Amino acid sequence: MAKRVLMAMSGGVDSSVAAALLVEQGYEVIGVTMNTWTDDIPEEIQMNQHSGCCSLAAVEDARSVANKLGIPYYVMNFQGQFARTVIDYFIEEYTRGRTPNPCIACNRYVKFSAFLEKARQLECDYVATGHYAIIGHDERYPGRWLLGKSRDARKDQTYVLHNLTQEALAHTLFPVGGMEKREVRDLAAKYGFVTADKPDSQEICFVYDNDYGRFLKERVPEAIVPGPILNTRGEVIGRHQGLPLYTVGQRKGLGLTTPRPVYVVELDAERNALIVGQEEETYRGGLIAADLNWIAIPGLTAPRRCRAKIRRMAPEADCILYPQDDGTVRVEFDQPQRAITPGQAVVFYEGNWVLGGGTIEKAIS
Repeated sequence: MAKRVLMAMSGGVDSSVAAALLVEQGYEVIGVTMNTWTDDIPEEIQMNQHSGCCSLAAVEDARSVANKLGIPYYVMNFQGQFARTVIDYFIEEYTRGRTPNPCIACNRYVKFSAFLEKARQLECDYVATGHYAIIGHDERYPGRWLLGKSRDARKDQTYVLHNLTQEALAHTLFPVGGMEKREVRDLAAKYGFVTADKPDSQEICFVYDNDYGRFLKERVPEAIVPGPILNTRGEVIGRHQGLPLYTVGQRKGLGLTTPRPVYVVELDAERNALIVGQEEETYRGGLIAADLNWIAIPGLTAPRRCRAKIRRMAPEADCILYPQDDGTVRVEFDQPQRAITPGQAVVFYEGNWVLGGGTIEKAIS
């Protein structure tokens, strides 16, 4: 009897080809688009073929692919879960002077939690998505489901998938994870999918114009409070327009005239102060990470050398992990890293496998 898969179809080329590959491999595939967010999105944006995964155009593209493949297709409502675990988190983190990553929260709480639970209810064996990552095993990590890098290094998405649990990994398929993007597009064209030449979505799906400042001003105007800009000596050198509108490492848009360019070094939420300094002052030697999820190992019990990424597009950096008594991890880099940003994820790698990851609490010297 064929294994049943609940396939998350975003209306993009990757999930379209992933669904086709599963059908070719003999799985019983059910296509689903998750309706997560349509509030505040103008109709003309929703109908734009190049808009994000929450748009009406995305639903029509996914439905077209499902019809071509001859698989059942549904739109399922996940708006409540998405609002609680992604939107509320996004707003709360920014109001705390932190810089969140909503895609990580969506993967953790919606795609590989709520969606996985829906799959169980429908007696599916797996969920599947169009993510660029692989799932496997390695004798060096006995008894563990592993998350590994995609063959296409430019598209690799392991950074945003580091919160997947062993249970989720055991019941997830990434059909295009071992492919390169050009191969995926070639297959989509071969299948005659309307998504073959569709551009990749770049924006935050619930911020249709990618202007998160506008979104925050509309949602929580009371949190956008102007305050002082301080240099690293504590001197007031200007006024900011509200801490949620800035992030560590930012140079443009500060409204300052200085002899040398200055960069955001820290967001001090307690004082509602924006701390700026020279570029060299944005470099720090380590960080404290919390809310940790371990994949290749059950947990960290002793110092361990590995490589770490502090942003999705950042290069991996050599470091040593030190477990702390309070359950956090101290990360000490061999070389100082630029713009270590509280609220962002830090993900640990050993070779091509994800060791684990967590949330950056603070940068340390």
